[in-house]
Amino acid sequence: MTEQQLPVWADPSVAPADLDPQGVSRRGLLRRAGLFGAAFALGSAAVPAAASPRGWGGDDPRLAYLVGDHHIHTVYSHDAKYTFSQLAAAGAKYGLDWMVFTEHSNFGHAKYGAALEHEEILKARAENPRQLIFQGLEWYIPAAEHCTVFAAPGRHEVDLLTQFESAYDGKLLGYDKGGPADADTARNEAHAVKAIKWLAEQRRKGYVDDVLVLANHPLRLGIDSPHEMRGWRDAAPEIMIGMEGAPGAQGAAIPGQRGSTSMRGEYENKPSAQSWPGYPAEAYLTYGGFDWATATVGGLWDSMLAEGRLFSITTNSDAHRIVFDTWRNGDWPAGRNFDNTGKLPDPVNTDTPQPGSDFWPGQFSRTHVGVTRYGYRAVMAGLRAGRVWLDHGHLLDGLDVRLKRDCDHGRGVTLGGRLRVREGEKLTLNITVTTASRPNPQGILPELAHVDVVRGAVRGPVADRDAWKAPDTKVVATKDVSGRKGTYTLRIPLTAGRESFYVRLRGSDGNRNGTGCLGASVDPHGPIPHAPGDGDPWADTWFYSNPVFVDVAGA
Repeated sequence: MTEQQLPVWADPSVAPADLDPQGVSRRGLLRRAGLFGAAFALGSAAVPAAASPRGWGGDDPRLAYLVGDHHIHTVYSHDAKYTFSQLAAAGAKYGLDWMVFTEHSNFGHAKYGAALEHEEILKARAENPRQLIFQGLEWYIPAAEHCTVFAAPGRHEVDLLTQFESAYDGKLLGYDKGGPADADTARNEAHAVKAIKWLAEQRRKGYVDDVLVLANHPLRLGIDSPHEMRGWRDAAPEIMIGMEGAPGAQGAAIPGQRGSTSMRGEYENKPSAQSWPGYPAEAYLTYGGFDWATATVGGLWDSMLAEGRLFSITTNSDAHRIVFDTWRNGDWPAGRNFDNTGKLPDPVNTDTPQPGSDFWPGQFSRTHVGVTRYGYRAVMAGLRAGRVWLDHGHLLDGLDVRLKRDCDHGRGVTLGGRLRVREGEKLTLNITVTTASRPNPQGILPELAHVDVVRGAVRGPVADRDAWKAPDTKVVATKDVSGRKGTYTLRIPLTAGRESFYVRLRGSDGNRNGTGCLGASVDPHGPIPHAPGDGDPWADTWFYSNPVFVDVAGA
């Protein structure tokens, strides 16, 4: 792999006149962070911890945010359609800095496809060193659904994935839901935990520089139970870092696209015999395109955060078949199939729209990761640290969040960080928003209507590992920002009580709001489901952020 180069928007040798409005906006954000040019290229790859456990307050570094997608499928997945080069080009077109190609595991992929795709990835890295391209895997979790697994570039990255696939994939072993070994749930769940610990061991001993895992579309089938998710996290929290807060397939319910029962995210399922029985019926829908586990204030995500441990959220394309696209799968030569090649035939253009649910990488869903430099390990460090926010429909150009004690003069701590305070201290949550600078790929200039602050008490580990409610979490502040343009900062006063707590952010274009799943006293104007078959994603866009934790001394 050649030496990584800065993206054009961060490269001072590229004149501002050669950038589009989004690039100009991103360059301005980088300058304000004090990371432009050499400072960004040579900055520390690892992001420092927020604060010493013995000190008060905290002072995180200034960050630039890189945009990416960790869930993309190509012809090296048995159910996808596009070539690697088509998807890499689309990611570049829509402004992605980093991409993870996550092919479905199966015997053809493990034996042939992973190595073939790796050759394409190595070539792409050499030919375009401004683009960060990771190789990953969509893991069929034993006893549950799917996860993204990906490693840092290095000589063992593809070997790690194929070893993992062969030894721990639920589909290959028959340990997944729907496989022949469903009855042995305890064994299957234990094997998933063993798999994550194995990945952690490969990182610890230096077989690979880094590896991360994220749960994909966790409530699509309702088979990822709360105790399983906690078990995966606790097995290696530095490896199993979070979940998709919003799934791909965001175009699934565009009117007239897939049918009268279609829902965003392809969340069209009802509870089955394999589903965890404690989920309510409303858990099987998306809300403003977001998974119920994330969208429900006081719900499953909050119940995990209320333990005082970071569990990040992301969003991505899950690209398989793009809405309104005209390509179809190619035809197999005689005697060839996925099992004996590990790769589908290249697609053929029909000039006629084909069925699809997904958007191109970066076209609609974006995960923003805070870093101090540009590079593979910096992205992984930022994800692990939880310096993450996400948006749909290119709702925002930028978001910077800092929580600080009023008596401090530093920068404070940001997303994923921890602020150490005394009971009764006055705090300020500074939310700096940069509004959209250009129309999104649908031709709409997005406008943010409101910003919501969600606060929840931290009570420590739960006795019931299947708990999915955080009864002390609710929306505590809403700011109407309709009509505001450019870059502005909202200042939200907070007071530290006796209990440790966390705060997180959410906001939308204001087009669709209603009472949240746990009632108006918890969430008076949250995201709501759309009618079946009538879910235009461009008309209902949201952003979410990871939390900031506040540790109160003596709590």
